[in-house]
Amino acid sequence: MNMIVLLRLLFAHVLADFALQSDKLSKGKSAGGRKGFDYLLLHSFIHAVLAYLFVAQWTNYLLPLIIFFTHFGMDWFKATKMRQTITAFLLDQVVHVAVILVLWLVFFAEGFTLSQLPMEWNTPKVWLIAIAYLLVLQPSSILLGLFIAKWTPQELKDKSLPNAGKWIGYLERLLILTFILTESIEGVGFLLAAKSIFRFGELNKAREIRTTEYVLIGTLVSFGIAIMLGSAVLMLQ
Repeated sequence: MNMIVLLRLLFAHVLADFALQSDKLSKGKSAGGRKGFDYLLLHSFIHAVLAYLFVAQWTNYLLPLIIFFTHFGMDWFKATKMRQTITAFLLDQVVHVAVILVLWLVFFAEGFTLSQLPMEWNTPKVWLIAIAYLLVLQPSSILLGLFIAKWTPQELKDKSLPNAGKWIGYLERLLILTFILTESIEGVGFLLAAKSIFRFGELNKAREIRTTEYVLIGTLVSFGIAIMLGSAVLMLQ
């Protein structure tokens, strides 16, 4: 079986479901009615096109069609029948990845090679790293947001700069993943210490215990996600 094809399909999924999904598109899918239907069609179409391009088997139209309809069906069910919770998010991703795995087993069990990319870039290691870097961005941000949503203090929402927390999380997870992959573990400790000085010192002055605990939980979960992804890549190489 060709592992590279599976990794390409997973990369296309993460790219379409997170990196290329704007806030407008994400909210539009949950709008209901004709508007929601149109946004779901567009989102599913993007998934199908990317899967078709990354697999690069130009006569195989069945695979992108299956991805289109299964993705549309799952996202429609999630948008209309489920609440926006961490359970719904994880279930949605499990279904999508399961579909990709089944399609890979059905279509590529006998092996499949491509020469469109230079060989030094067309390796499982490169695709694993690419998927990991995508996962530490918006997917991790969504997972983290759902996990700590019930603890988010209202005053923190009012005082924070727009999207500042999101971009801080992006940068710290990118740095941590890079430190892990380059085996510069001391960089993770330095980053955690630096963030602690800036964030926790300010919060302690304000004597906001709940906010301090909230930031601590968010920081540890964010660091943990990046460390686990980096460690997983090193183990699978």
